[in-house]
Amino acid sequence: MRHRISSHWVRWGTLCLPTLLVSRTDVVAQGRDAAVPTHADSVRGADNPNRSWWDVTYYDLNVRLNPRDSSFSGWNRIAYRAVQAGKTLQLDLQAPMELDSVVQGGKRLEISRDSDAYLVTLPASLRPGASAPALTAYYHGQPGRGRPPRSSGVVWSQDSLGAPWVATTDQLVGASVWWPLKDFAGDEPDSQRIAVTVADSLVGVSNGRLRGSVRNPDGSTTYEWFVSNPINSYGVAVNAGRYAHFADTLQGESGPLTLDFWSLAPHVDTARVIWAQAKTMLSCFEHWLGPYPWYADGYKLIEAPYLGMEHQSGIAYGNKFLPGYLGRDLSGTGLGLDWDYIVIHESAHEWFGNSITTREPGDLWVHEAFATYAEGLYTECRRDKAAGAKYLIGLRHGIRNTGPIAGPRGVAGWYNSDMYFKGANVLHTIRQLVNDDEKWRGILRGLSRTFRHRTVTGADIQDYIARESGLDLGRVFEQYLTTTTVPALEYQVKDGTLSYRWADVVAGFAMPVRVDIPGLGQQWLRPTEAWQRMKVPSPTGADVEVDENFYVTARSGEPGS
Repeated sequence: MRHRISSHWVRWGTLCLPTLLVSRTDVVAQGRDAAVPTHADSVRGADNPNRSWWDVTYYDLNVRLNPRDSSFSGWNRIAYRAVQAGKTLQLDLQAPMELDSVVQGGKRLEISRDSDAYLVTLPASLRPGASAPALTAYYHGQPGRGRPPRSSGVVWSQDSLGAPWVATTDQLVGASVWWPLKDFAGDEPDSQRIAVTVADSLVGVSNGRLRGSVRNPDGSTTYEWFVSNPINSYGVAVNAGRYAHFADTLQGESGPLTLDFWSLAPHVDTARVIWAQAKTMLSCFEHWLGPYPWYADGYKLIEAPYLGMEHQSGIAYGNKFLPGYLGRDLSGTGLGLDWDYIVIHESAHEWFGNSITTREPGDLWVHEAFATYAEGLYTECRRDKAAGAKYLIGLRHGIRNTGPIAGPRGVAGWYNSDMYFKGANVLHTIRQLVNDDEKWRGILRGLSRTFRHRTVTGADIQDYIARESGLDLGRVFEQYLTTTTVPALEYQVKDGTLSYRWADVVAGFAMPVRVDIPGLGQQWLRPTEAWQRMKVPSPTGADVEVDENFYVTARSGEPGS
């Protein structure tokens, strides 16, 4: 199991692709309104007693893809150990998929169903620290369909020549939509084997490294992949198509990093050109975020029949080889057309999302805020600091502030798209507060080093940034993560006196802010909720400008109001 970071922080209040792809409306339309979680959401989302007593250590997943009837079949061998005494464990597999049987030591175990979970009764209770013989869960069915990449299970498509093209993707709906496992983000196997069986005319591509392939007597081929590191469940994916493969190597911070590219055969020449930016991206992110987390498993881009997803060591790519986000710049500045959105954004998740994974959907702002912020860092690497800032500031037009970007505990499927653009601008604001770029880079790299290959809470990340920056950021995080209001700097200039304060803020909010005052230049103000005053040479308030790098608003106010 991946190491866990403990925390007692529980708060209502924050989250891989923004509103254009999937929104709260899409989730509600599927009957998954996180504001009113269903029993199934809680069963799958919570670390309940049938989950907490055991840790998964290894998955051996074997899956056969059957495009003719859109079905999957196979088995998953599950190795685990007891951390507490226990006898009943929960395996997750969502309808209409069916769990046929669970076998241990050659004997079928008793199973019962609770919504999209199965309760498996062991022959005897296990003592803490004990390892039992592995379970093998046999299953089959036609996985659910939805809107990819998150609210889906399997995308059944065809390439331009009519050949089958199949891919899994399941961030919000959960990996248990297509295979049986402990579908809980707080527990990950230490490693995983993935065997994908497809028709001989297709290639099966998955996470990690390809160990080999075997042709079967029935006209199919099994491709064996192995992930040597911990992997989160929604980061596991299988793809099948008429793929072509080409490779490269990056001399990275931790040595040679293998780069493997799997495009559909007709697209290979275009892919060679467009995907070349992966090398500059990886170099940029290693500079800012630290070494790529998966040298042992390599880096892959895999063409997919949907827009994209951050599957660990096997990024799904469906941006049609267009600049920006399907040819659009999400920032409205033009800077987002310098690069391919899917290559950059989804690869950033290798650090934040895959290496550092939140235990709760309500903390997914950690994944999305940092990955979106990394888009600005890449723009900075390509151009300069001002361009990176301009890109992030431009994203603000897409912030809706209809709900907090930190969510509830123990609810599967929770989502708020503001975690992308708003989350990135929270980090950009904190960079201003740190006011030292090398120190800020050290904090980002320190996060990657400290929480490498771990599951975390949002509080773990907040506490680390506050501690390493030496700043009191408690009210800053509370304001931006748990409320929908943007801090407003109210001010007035009268008779040579500037009066100012924070409004629309949580109690105790006292974030410093940088302003430009004519005659004084750039100045740091330290507003509180109470009015403060300073002498200024400027005769009118209209001449005072708040630094746009801070995600705040400004308006005139009347002292004493």
